[in-house]
Amino acid sequence: MKRREFIGLLGGAAAWPLTAGAQRAEGKLVTIGILAIEPWPSIDAFRHALDALGYIEGKNVRFAYRYAKGHNEQLPELANELVGLNVDVIFTWRTDAVLAAKQATATIPIVMGVIGDPVRSGIVTNLARPGGNITGCSLRVAELEAKRLQLLKEVVPGLSRVAILLNPTNRYMPLALESTQKGAQVLHVSLAVYKVHDTTTLDAAFVTLTKDRPNAFLVPADTFLVSQRSRIAQFAIENKLPSVYSFREYIEAGGLIAYTPNYDDLFRRAASYVDKILKGANPGELPIERPSTFQLFINLKTARALGLTVPRTLLASADELIE
Repeated sequence: MKRREFIGLLGGAAAWPLTAGAQRAEGKLVTIGILAIEPWPSIDAFRHALDALGYIEGKNVRFAYRYAKGHNEQLPELANELVGLNVDVIFTWRTDAVLAAKQATATIPIVMGVIGDPVRSGIVTNLARPGGNITGCSLRVAELEAKRLQLLKEVVPGLSRVAILLNPTNRYMPLALESTQKGAQVLHVSLAVYKVHDTTTLDAAFVTLTKDRPNAFLVPADTFLVSQRSRIAQFAIENKLPSVYSFREYIEAGGLIAYTPNYDDLFRRAASYVDKILKGANPGELPIERPSTFQLFINLKTARALGLTVPRTLLASADELIE
């Protein structure tokens, strides 16, 4: 996905009241700012949903893309750029990006696509009535780490020790660890935490893992870790470690299992939020939604390489089996 440069500044105020946004939506060109750490495949679902709602790029809508490309420290500057462009709405995902947008403006509406827990992250105080200028979708994915641990238990007979890779610089990690710990207590599984935030610490974690020999490992959602998915998946295969992940991309790289919210569905829902806001709705009065559909991906080739037999119940419930 190429970054589209914004051409020309849009005239008119971009602050409250939102009736200004409603006026722009009627036959005039509106600008949607995209703020994120990196491009996300589901952005296509967002754009297609907007197209279906009548927002045609180049005709009545244009996009201003600002990606930090893995450099999270640049997010505040990029958010300020979008504010300076006087965009009508900012669409963003992941906690750091949403927080950067919130710090940059209290007036331009912000729609969230993918974020762990906006309440515990301090972004909003209430899901039903978020208030302020922010709404969208809350994954509450911290609750899913326990589910992922359960999937490992179903695939790995006698599972007793699980390693979890955590990026200490990621604001979501404490929530992920808390959920995993709760799941481990229920399943009577012990956890070993390995902190990873760059290639050096990842190398060190690999060395320690080969010595500690856990039964399996779990990898929560994190930008750096997913960028290293090929190395992580290959390490797991070479060391006979069943693994579970939060993104489908890991399975394509050779990971065993991924259990995820349906991100395309969430991004399509985000488009409906944008539509309502541009037609005059106050984001603070639009309830924040949670995912209603989830997807299970299983790499059968990896299962065979690990000498595992995936239960038929999981095979039957999988959304995709990679041979």
